[in-house]
Amino acid sequence: MIRIQSLEKHYQKLHVLKSINLSVEPSKITAIVGPNSAGKSTLIKSILGLVFPDRGDISINGERVNGRWDYRRKIGYMPQLARFPENLTLKELLALVRDLRHHPDDTDMELFEVFNLGKEWDKPIRTLSGGTRQKVSAVIAFLFRPSILILDEPTAGLDPIASSNLKDKILKERDLGKTFILTSHIMSELEELSEHIVFLLEGKIFFEGLTDELVRYTGERNLERAIATLMKGRPVWTELQKS
Repeated sequence: MIRIQSLEKHYQKLHVLKSINLSVEPSKITAIVGPNSAGKSTLIKSILGLVFPDRGDISINGERVNGRWDYRRKIGYMPQLARFPENLTLKELLALVRDLRHHPDDTDMELFEVFNLGKEWDKPIRTLSGGTRQKVSAVIAFLFRPSILILDEPTAGLDPIASSNLKDKILKERDLGKTFILTSHIMSELEELSEHIVFLLEGKIFFEGLTDELVRYTGERNLERAIATLMKGRPVWTELQKS
C-alpha cells in the first residue's frame, strides 16, 4: 500500500498540494484525475522522489520513503513524454537500462514481443516515431517486474491495436497482484481500467472512492460526464464532502 499523509508542496507563492491524505490500495488500479494545474504531476513526482514535499509523509508497505531512493526499485514509471539518448539504438538503450539495474536475469519482455519492436532493434532512437517511443517507454516500465507501476497518459500516441495490447497487459498484471496509478485525459480508458478514482482540484482531493460511486453521486451516465460536472464546479461538492 502507498500511504500519503498531510502532504504539502509550494513553488514559491504557489500552493500546489494542500494537505493531501491518500491511500493507494494494493493490487488495484487507481486513477488520478483533475484539470490542468490541479497538482497531479506534483503528487506523482513526490511519490517517485523527483519532488521533495515541504511537509508530510509518504510510505510504501509501511516504510517511510522520504529522502530515500532504494524504494524506487519497486516502481515502474512511464512518463507522459519519455526522453531517451537520441544517438543510441533501441538495442543499446535497453542494454543501458539493464546495466543500470546490474543485469537482472528475470525481466519482462512480453510487451517488446507484443509491440513487434524487434524490427526497430538496430535503429537510433532519433529515427523512431512518437508512437514507437511510447511503446519503448511502456516496455521499460514493465521490464523489471515492479510491484508498483505509475503510468502517465500511457496510451497517448498509440494506435488502437497497441493501445488495446497495453491495456490488456495492465489488467493482466493487476490480476497478478501489481498496484497501478494511472493518469489519463481519456475518461473512457480510465472507466475501463480503474476501480478507484481520485479527483484533484487546486491541490486538494475532492473525491476519493470507487469509479461507480462518483458517477452515481454526480447523477451522470459515465465517468467523462461525471468529471466534467466536477470541473464545472456544480453544487455537487457539498454532497461529495458528506459522503
